[in-house]
Amino acid sequence: MNAHPAAPRVGPDHEPCETSVPAGSMRAIVQRRYGSAETLGLDRLDRPAPGAGDVLVEVRAAGLDRGTWHLMTGMPYAARLAFGLRRPRQPVPGRDLSGIVVAVGPGGSRFAPGDEVYGVGSGTFAEYAVASEDKVAHKPMVLTFEQAAAVPISGLTAQQGLLDVGRLETGQHVLVIGASGGVGTFAVQIAKAHGAVVTAVCSTAKVDLVRSLGADHVIDYRREQVVERPDRFDLILDIGGSTPVARLRRLLTRTGTLVIAGGEGGGNLLGIGRQLRAVTLSPFVSQRLAMFVATEHHAALERLTVLLESGLVVPAVGHAYPLAEAAVAMRELEAGRARGKLVIVP
Repeated sequence: MNAHPAAPRVGPDHEPCETSVPAGSMRAIVQRRYGSAETLGLDRLDRPAPGAGDVLVEVRAAGLDRGTWHLMTGMPYAARLAFGLRRPRQPVPGRDLSGIVVAVGPGGSRFAPGDEVYGVGSGTFAEYAVASEDKVAHKPMVLTFEQAAAVPISGLTAQQGLLDVGRLETGQHVLVIGASGGVGTFAVQIAKAHGAVVTAVCSTAKVDLVRSLGADHVIDYRREQVVERPDRFDLILDIGGSTPVARLRRLLTRTGTLVIAGGEGGGNLLGIGRQLRAVTLSPFVSQRLAMFVATEHHAALERLTVLLESGLVVPAVGHAYPLAEAAVAMRELEAGRARGKLVIVP
């Protein structure tokens, strides 16, 4: 892992000092209402200014994931309580980013202008975006900006789902459902890096990709139903699937663990109906059934950096789209044609 000193920048009175925000406008994708990819349009906005504890990043690449789709559509409806009832409170979509720090807000001490970073920001489908210092880390030197932008949310979700929630142990048999997407491609590699025997589920067109990530066994769900196999797994990571919990439990060992990530198939109101049923049942069965929301913190990113710089985990970037084609990228994601993680390049 890189050694990056975090010494604060100090002024004449030895107090941390912020840097000025570059003046001017920027190109950004803007969404004025909830809806499909057609609601996304290219526009010009004023550059944002970093607040206390923030950094302003010149975005070199931004990741696209299923969470961004949910925020675009305003589904499930409960999410609108946090992100805007009638329209998105943040009109610029996107959260993953990689880029170069150009300004530091008041109280900032971990970064200086010129630092290359990656992490989670706000409104990252733009030439500039603000991020909390707590949610970004120094970019792994071995990665391009496009590769780094593919990591944060998907990589953190996979890492925490397997290691923190799933409590993965060396030698365990792990099933990854949804292995060809952003989270899944990281999950396969992280599980292998920790000594697991990995079975991965994906569609026909993506079998070669998933096999190249190191999966021991790949199941094409268009030809074979995993729930009909005799295999039993110590840990199942279900990423945005819709298989009923009862059927997934039949794939677990007697004391196995099911971890559900994502809100697909959970209903339009809350989006997590399946997860809630699982955690409600968990205290009454020998198996452990869990759901979680990934923690977005630089310490977790730095743990990922170790795996990335070792070469044990390599971001699977499916395609990079210019900023003006963000809607095209979103339609590819909606249609299920994305292989790995899609990124947007301003």
